Amino acid sequence: MSDILGRRRFLSSAVLGTTATVVTATTIGSVAPEAMADPKLDVEAGAPDPNFVEGRITGIAGGLLIVTSSDRTLNQIHLTKATSVWKLRPTTADAAKVGDGLYARGVRMPDGTLAADAIWLNIVNLQVHITSIGRSVVHMDHHGDRIVGHVVSGTTAAVYNNTPAVSDLSLLEVGRHAQVIGAWRPDTNEVELATVYAAA
Repeated sequence: MSDILGRRRFLSSAVLGTTATVVTATTIGSVAPEAMADPKLDVEAGAPDPNFVEGRITGIAGGLLIVTSSDRTLNQIHLTKATSVWKLRPTTADAAKVGDGLYARGVRMPDGTLAADAIWLNIVNLQVHITSIGRSVVHMDHHGDRIVGHVVSGTTAAVYNNTPAVSDLSLLEVGRHAQVIGAWRPDTNEVELATVYAAA
């Protein structure tokens, strides 16, 4: 509990501009895409998590993101030097653009805004069927929807049978199932591939 209170105080002071501390993006928590679903606080089953926001960015004003959630709720999210940002890879807050999809986790401020300790931009986590493989693309089917996965040099990796991630995608097979974590290209059926989990 003291860690939560310490994080709350730190983020509050960062949002209010009273801290001079420079913090790296991963000091407070993991920016790995898998961390997105890891709640920091227990939430009653069926109840919304007050410290989590999803939606699309509809406006940006300095370090403040205006986000419209899928239920049309308007949220304001503060980004600080403590906020870790993921957009295909760990990055900085200026990677956020109007139109990006967003998941954010943080601490609610007294005024109802969210001080984000982590945001994930355009992240997707898909169970797919591989339909074809090209030189730098993987064509996939996700519940009847065609998805084009773009291989990003220096970033895209594969995990075969729970082994460490490698850049070699040659063991992917047409007709097999895979799990894909990547970054959606807004308003398209295209994804930049971060990690492909598959059997080999």
